[in-house]
Amino acid sequence: MVLVYSHITSPRLQYICSFIFKELMGADVFITIDSEEFRNHTGPKVNYSDTKIDGAEFRIDGHRSILFDEIIIQQEIICFDSNGTKAFFRTHDSDLPFDIFAASFYLITRYEEYLPHKKDMYGRYAHENALAFKEHFLQVPLINMWVKEFTDKLKQKFSTFNPQCPTFNAQLTYDIDIAYSYKHKGVLRNAGGFLKSPSTERIKVLTGAAPDPFDSYNWLDELHQRYDLKPLYFFLVAQRNGQYDKNILPHKNAMWKLVQQHAKKYAIGLHPSWQSGDDPALLKKEKEQLEAMAGQDDSGGRSAFSGLNNLTSSRQHYIRFNLPAGYNRLIETGITNDYSMGYGSINGFRASVASPFYWYNLEKEEQTTLRVHPFCFMDANSFYEQKQTKEQTMEELKHYRSVCKEVNGVLCSIWHNNFLGTAKEFEGWRELYEEFITLVRQ
Repeated sequence: MVLVYSHITSPRLQYICSFIFKELMGADVFITIDSEEFRNHTGPKVNYSDTKIDGAEFRIDGHRSILFDEIIIQQEIICFDSNGTKAFFRTHDSDLPFDIFAASFYLITRYEEYLPHKKDMYGRYAHENALAFKEHFLQVPLINMWVKEFTDKLKQKFSTFNPQCPTFNAQLTYDIDIAYSYKHKGVLRNAGGFLKSPSTERIKVLTGAAPDPFDSYNWLDELHQRYDLKPLYFFLVAQRNGQYDKNILPHKNAMWKLVQQHAKKYAIGLHPSWQSGDDPALLKKEKEQLEAMAGQDDSGGRSAFSGLNNLTSSRQHYIRFNLPAGYNRLIETGITNDYSMGYGSINGFRASVASPFYWYNLEKEEQTTLRVHPFCFMDANSFYEQKQTKEQTMEELKHYRSVCKEVNGVLCSIWHNNFLGTAKEFEGWRELYEEFITLVRQ
């Protein structure tokens, strides 16, 4: 057990110590305000105060820490280089040159997103506001890197310290925003689409002479089986179509069948519609809709999904959410795992971490039940926002695999069925994806 001494304790300190020691190091931790208990402890111990207690401690000067605040205020942050990585909240006379607890808390809670900021064209927190973007560490899981160095220093100082760190993992996820390009959209939508963009491909697909270009499901099934993959699918089941919600409507038999087939084989989650972002009742209705679709098989019986708990995972359509309201709505709806922590405008580590964590609500000053699974890569960001070539995309993926594996993190990526189908616009993406699969399986 690691014993941490502080002159006072707080929910913020308890939260970040639990994350760093229990989740990233796999070590038990206890916080004490009793200096005598700390002095007598014979195991690994960290003094998080401005007072030296004994020479056997690992010391971090935390007396000016935001972890003892009970308000959210603008912070003066000056970044500097620390052993080859960016750091801030500099300390003096410490075994680390910066306050790793306070700095990690600032990043992982998205503290800056509670402060006044510019929004992008979709009403989201603009990535240009972020410290990670401004200081050029968005592309690395900085917290994991800090904790790796911290772990090594603790092991050097305390020979009995033997943490059980997690292992590297790649989490593959799919967003089914537009299940099919032409099929199952009805006469009016197809007629309107043909008038806007006449296409012989549309006619061939609708007459059964060609496959739908967005239909990548069988190909993905074969890939998953060949490489023994366990992906997670998120389905958009908007009750009506809108400017940003364009999937097959959930009452269509084809959409029911698609959801049922995947619920039998894979973990599935909700992709809350754009419209539900401002309507808690609609969010609840969409969750119930997907649960109903996943829980019934083709013969009217129950599918494998019915043996699981109710649907508890989600990822926001267009990554549209703001803190804390967006996450509060998910909790109220019964969601316990969210996969939206990233940007819909650029790839990278929005919370500067490559590991799942419990969301800390800064307004209520409490750890919540919502488990956040951050992603660092989305195909749409690479293609539409960063306008990368496939070669540049592959180099970016190799980088994320390298940095996540180095820190025993989770490389969570987002893919779309239309990118992995047969549409000419996305030619070569299947090959790129399979190359990525072989890379992370090594």
